[in-house]
Amino acid sequence: MKLLSASILAAALLAGCGSMSTAPADTPTKTVDNVLIGPNGMTLYTFARDTEGSGKSACNGQCAANWPPLLAADNAKPMGGYTIVTRDDGKKQWAYKGSPLYYWAKDAKAGDRTGDGVAGAWKIARP
Repeated sequence: MKLLSASILAAALLAGCGSMSTAPADTPTKTVDNVLIGPNGMTLYTFARDTEGSGKSACNGQCAANWPPLLAADNAKPMGGYTIVTRDDGKKQWAYKGSPLYYWAKDAKAGDRTGDGVAGAWKIARP
């Protein structure tokens, strides 16, 4: 009987742990080591030339080829600290606290952070 009671208690405790998350499960990013990462596990960055809260991205054309935007689905809705900006090409892009989010094309694998400080204009996105 003690084994059954312990199993029930353990199951109840584990079930409660799932509700401890502070971010909705469907947020466009996750946080690992105090760094925002995209759904593909790659590091995200912000661009100093973006005007926070403007609803626009200053990185288009060749810039966007090197710094691909974290795209949002057409039907995506703002949530928490996440907003959506419309790019020059009409696509939607996620922004965090008003700053559009980008990947760096030269990051080869999850955990790479080689874009931090590039041209003095790019920095790792943090929560």
